[in-house]
Amino acid sequence: MRTVTVLHDPDRRGFASDNYAGTHPEMLAALAEANGGHQQAYGADVYTAHLQTVMAGHFGEGTVTFPVFNGTGANVVGLQSLLPRWGGVVCAETAHINTDENGAPERMAGIKLMTVATPDGKLTPELVDLQAYGWGDEHRAQPLVVSITQTTEMGTLYSPEEIRALADHAHARGMALHMDGSRIANAAAALGLPLRAFTTDAGVDVLSFGGTKNGLVFGEAVVVLPGAAQHDAAATALPFLRKMSMQLPSKMRFVSAQLIALLEGDLWLRSAQHANTMAARLAEAVGGFDGVRITQQVYANAVFAILDRTVADQLRAQFKFYDWNQATGEVRWMCAFDTTEADVDAFAAALKELLARAGA
Repeated sequence: MRTVTVLHDPDRRGFASDNYAGTHPEMLAALAEANGGHQQAYGADVYTAHLQTVMAGHFGEGTVTFPVFNGTGANVVGLQSLLPRWGGVVCAETAHINTDENGAPERMAGIKLMTVATPDGKLTPELVDLQAYGWGDEHRAQPLVVSITQTTEMGTLYSPEEIRALADHAHARGMALHMDGSRIANAAAALGLPLRAFTTDAGVDVLSFGGTKNGLVFGEAVVVLPGAAQHDAAATALPFLRKMSMQLPSKMRFVSAQLIALLEGDLWLRSAQHANTMAARLAEAVGGFDGVRITQQVYANAVFAILDRTVADQLRAQFKFYDWNQATGEVRWMCAFDTTEADVDAFAAALKELLARAGA
């Protein structure tokens, strides 16, 4: 029996965001299997308990995981767990917490963001030091956390060595290292490394673990990693901060069940590898076109390019995607776990035709 009227074309896909993708069928199956009967609410369920074991398998013993509703919530709650009220966060100017969360860190948590311009979305110890000063000055928010994104908003990638250098630099200054891992699976797939290799083993303290961009219906997690300098304090504070920040799901078993389905096997990696492969196929298909310039090396599932605005607008009528920098004509094309080779090839063919018309 049909319970909803289908209002969209389920075979139509674009390149605007991996958030546009539907839900992986295995996530829907996990939700159905976790349904039925009663389980204690607010995280006292068997799925959330088992999730702790699953996450420890990826990040190490001592990992503590707190499921939340969404990525903004994960970032805001995770950062709060590392900061006093007077604390500030050093981040790239392009960081999601600065550009796409509508001031949530400032408004919801009172966190001062201390931004640094970067050419590729990546921080370095030297760039951190542009904002990491003024300790003890009551007139300045105290820089106490460095926040990085893996992969970055520019589609670039930190190596484990680069993250370790940032962690050591931050820790030597009494700062913690937070990672926004909204696309952490894509990073692992691109690096060919296990998740802990560039998180726990590289000195990250608290991780915002992304699930929605990799096939979940909803749900992310704040993860306190083993070895974190503030491990016990953060783990103790997070239940309260999560509730205060309106990120405590009452039926948490359904977030946890999806994360288990994603991470207990290799679904997280298979889905990310596929999205990355489709982005590489897209970049290769259009990178040689006259009138298209790929602006960043393609590491994961994002392709950044500059092309004529008129051509971009005409192409957008067929395949949804976003401008990245309107001043330069730079656009962003994203691939997802459900992007097909046919989608990529059709996009490339349409762009080629439009470029030919524009040059005629």
